[in-house]
Amino acid sequence: MLSRLTRSQALAVCAAPVVALLATAVFAPLPFSMAQPGLTANVLGENRGTEVITISGAPVRETTGQLRMTTIEATSPDTRVDLPDVVGGWFDTDRAVMPRDSVYPSGDSTEEIERYNQRQMKESQDEATAAALNHLGREDEGIEVTLRLADVGGPSAGLLFSLGIIDKLDGDGNGGDLTGGRIIAGTGTIDAAGKVGAVGGVPLKTQAARRDGATVFLVPAAECSAARAELPEGLRLVPVTTLRGAVDALVSLEKGTGKVPGC
Repeated sequence: MLSRLTRSQALAVCAAPVVALLATAVFAPLPFSMAQPGLTANVLGENRGTEVITISGAPVRETTGQLRMTTIEATSPDTRVDLPDVVGGWFDTDRAVMPRDSVYPSGDSTEEIERYNQRQMKESQDEATAAALNHLGREDEGIEVTLRLADVGGPSAGLLFSLGIIDKLDGDGNGGDLTGGRIIAGTGTIDAAGKVGAVGGVPLKTQAARRDGATVFLVPAAECSAARAELPEGLRLVPVTTLRGAVDALVSLEKGTGKVPGC
């Protein structure tokens, strides 16, 4: 037997599935990760009691200032992120919503992702060492470099590793430090030829850098606009595309001569 519904009853019946769908959307897990400014580490010094850069086969300089690599901290790949988290992250300046696939390889387990990030870090360290020694023209001198950085994965510390090796071996080339006594921070991948590559999470990394005392931030030139978006007060951006360009910019800063690029 069929009966006719009133208009209000019909609207109520129609609205029920919509409400159910909205409730599902609100509480359903979404393919995002939440990220925030992470640790920074001075590659010229120690991290958790261990020297980050150890060099044998050549004299090593005493350095001043700091070269701080920067990181972001993201929710683990199996952490549930739902709509309220995403909306909150969009309005929070010290958190960011990032596609999960831009942070972690898609479809891998947590253990596989950790191994992948460690492989990327090892490859980055090898490339950084090669780039630094090539820059100095000392690739055939039997210099051995060991890089240690606990609990950090991925390739984005490559540029800072190379600069740290150069500073320890040669400084500015004239007896001074690349840092000029400053706290310099930055990010960027690097290959053996010295080309600097883009990375993710730059706005969060600038916040981490300023939090830990940096006044200058080396950023891959392709990410200048992202770095400017939420730039902390008191932090100067220096865009770079190559290791040589980064060294030249730091020497110009140190000596107060020449033109230092800006974003």
